[in-house]
Amino acid sequence: MASLFVPSAVQAQARTQVERRDPSNLAELRKEAEKSAKELEDATKALEKRRATIAASEKELKTKLNGLQDLERRLAVIRQPVSQLAELLYEQPVGADGVVPFLSGDAGVGTLRALSDSTEMVRVRQQAVEQTSTLYKEAERLAAEAQELRAGNLLAEAQMAAEIDTLRQRSDKIVKSLTAALVKLGIKIDKVGRAALGCNPLQAATANNYPNGLIPKSMLCPLQQKGFSLRADATIAFVSLNEAYRRRFGKAICVTDAYRSLAEQQSVYYRRPGFAAVPGRSNHGLGLAVDLCGGVERFRSTEFVWMEKNSKRYGWFHPAWAYSSPFEPWHWEYDPKIDSQL
Repeated sequence: MASLFVPSAVQAQARTQVERRDPSNLAELRKEAEKSAKELEDATKALEKRRATIAASEKELKTKLNGLQDLERRLAVIRQPVSQLAELLYEQPVGADGVVPFLSGDAGVGTLRALSDSTEMVRVRQQAVEQTSTLYKEAERLAAEAQELRAGNLLAEAQMAAEIDTLRQRSDKIVKSLTAALVKLGIKIDKVGRAALGCNPLQAATANNYPNGLIPKSMLCPLQQKGFSLRADATIAFVSLNEAYRRRFGKAICVTDAYRSLAEQQSVYYRRPGFAAVPGRSNHGLGLAVDLCGGVERFRSTEFVWMEKNSKRYGWFHPAWAYSSPFEPWHWEYDPKIDSQL
């Protein structure tokens, strides 16, 4: 089986790239984290497959050894009476008069028959002994194979486990680098600056396990704009977009809404009929949409046009329906598929 180990030189190079990477290039860091997570997942699956192969081979080997043991028991049962008869012949003379008639030439039919039976029993006994010897050699061979197999399996499993541990550490390092970059750019992860579950891009897909508008706060990542949050991958992409926007206009993107809980969606739906999706169907409830201000909300403004031209570079876009039905120039959405192609 080909080794899955990553050469130390490659690992060192990868670490250097992570350490030297521009903190503002969050999309690249996120993709690196996702790539390392995929490698970790593949290695874990390979280990599980290897363990299944080991279990199957040892089961087959155990079956063979059990069969040999059963055969040995049956041979022992067959061999026992033959051995006893042979010993009896050695202890008692052949025929009533011993071997004298045979030596003197006066041996009768009974004496010759007894001698023949004795010879046959000795032959059968010898054959049983030879079969037993062959059987023992076969058992020893299989036992040696079993020992070699188990040793090889243990070594392979240890190697793969070590690789998985290396990949896990690399993945954790990248996520920590990403978290540090987010903190540096103004994301309030938590009071002590530790990585929060919601800002881990590897957990982004987990948010899909929750109903629309019912994503736990711990599974969301805050934006630089205080009081707003999105799904981790959407936040990371939006922060990158926000930095590009800041370089162009000298200010951050103005946000009026981001993730909405189901209760908030119901409130907006009833307060602004026709301008909000049915509660439970909005992309806001998935943590994948924002409503913007600061000029972007004005159709064909300089800010709006810039967003149209540049947002897709970061996985964000203005949906087709928002151009007319209903007309919402302020509404922008994140698409992981667009982001993954960049």
